[in-house]
Amino acid sequence: MKVLRIFGERSEDTLWLSFKGAIDPRAALEGGLEPLFHALEENADGWMPDVVNGKRQRKYARATIRKALEERRDENSTALGLYRTSLPALDMSLWLRLLPLPAEMDITLYVKPLNFFAEAERCRRFVEMVRAWACHYPVSHAAAHGSDDTELTGFPRFGRDRETFHRNGFDKVYEVFWLNVFGPGLVETVGRERMLSTPAWRVEELPNGCVLLVTWPTAADFASDEARLAQARAHAHLRPDLDFDTLLRTLRERSAMLAPVEPRFHPDVAPLLSRVVDRTASHQRQRRIAELNAWQPPEPLEWLPAAAALPPDVDRPEHALEHYGTLAEHLVALLHTQVPSVLAGSPESLTDIDFYFWREDFPKSRLRENIEAYALPAIGAYLGEVLVRHLGGQWIPRQKLEETQVLVGHRAWLPFVRARHYMRSCETLLDYSLTLLYRVAERHRTSQHGQGHG
Repeated sequence: MKVLRIFGERSEDTLWLSFKGAIDPRAALEGGLEPLFHALEENADGWMPDVVNGKRQRKYARATIRKALEERRDENSTALGLYRTSLPALDMSLWLRLLPLPAEMDITLYVKPLNFFAEAERCRRFVEMVRAWACHYPVSHAAAHGSDDTELTGFPRFGRDRETFHRNGFDKVYEVFWLNVFGPGLVETVGRERMLSTPAWRVEELPNGCVLLVTWPTAADFASDEARLAQARAHAHLRPDLDFDTLLRTLRERSAMLAPVEPRFHPDVAPLLSRVVDRTASHQRQRRIAELNAWQPPEPLEWLPAAAALPPDVDRPEHALEHYGTLAEHLVALLHTQVPSVLAGSPESLTDIDFYFWREDFPKSRLRENIEAYALPAIGAYLGEVLVRHLGGQWIPRQKLEETQVLVGHRAWLPFVRARHYMRSCETLLDYSLTLLYRVAERHRTSQHGQGHG
């Protein structure tokens, strides 16, 4: 059974839920969880898990849930994961701390994509599930919201240092999410009457003293201006010490940060930058697209006019050419597993190589002496070989690698100098990409051929 992944490349916004409560330590583990899974099965409208993961994956059933909890149980805790094999994707974890420690329950849930929860009825049933959980299990705090916006709030610390967070926890209303369950302690801090009079789509006092608060009928459009107004009104009501206009401005700024931005990347490196964006966390992706739209890679400077090219200074040029080929093969040997296209030696291979080095943060994650001794010569030689093979370039061998050139049309390129500039940092892997140098060399050769034909 292959489960769908929530996270990874091209991750997108999800409906996120955090539910922190407790389970009655006097109840048997299986019986104590009956209300949880009954509410899940009754209300998971179109996103019901079909895989249970303990130490291995099994089809969803109450029996496999018990098996998973038994497999993962240690001295005082147990856990399991719940997933789906078809869209929408689900990543749900249940963690239980058991006697003799204070019994705790921690549920985290993600459903992707968020727009699956654009229907009011589906959202109502989700709220009913959380309500049922909150009625059966003492809960300190629970919330559901778009995961990208949640990241921007700084949940759960909300800008506090770790020590302050662990000491104070949810001691006040730091944020109002789409769905909120406030435990009795927080209700009393705010004031029960004030909390029950909050202007929101749904406010309900639960039998155990918790208060359920939902700001808006649907979760998917949390960033609409109407939903943001409702969110700000609820927050300002619960925290009269905060200014409504400031809260609303902050929410609108977050909405703007998440609003889709059309990619308009520099054409020479657009395929590379698209892959960089795909690796960016979804809550940061639109800002990253805007930054890369505005970014212009530096024009390559690693070249000499053909008339100023350094002449060969080696005794046996054919041996030098063999050496460059051997060095290029070193890069193939290094990368062929992670970057299979490196075997092709094509212009597209250069983009795959650029992305691999960027993804790995290669200049920082590898020993500098190994980069200097092995990676730089191999990268320079490989780039030079691609220029020779695909642009009709000609090696001009020199005793010093950094003086070695590849003549393409009216320019003599310095691939080993480019490699050194390239491998300085993660940022320079983009500024001095191999892809960019190749595309510029290609463009100059093409324009010169056109001039020659004229």
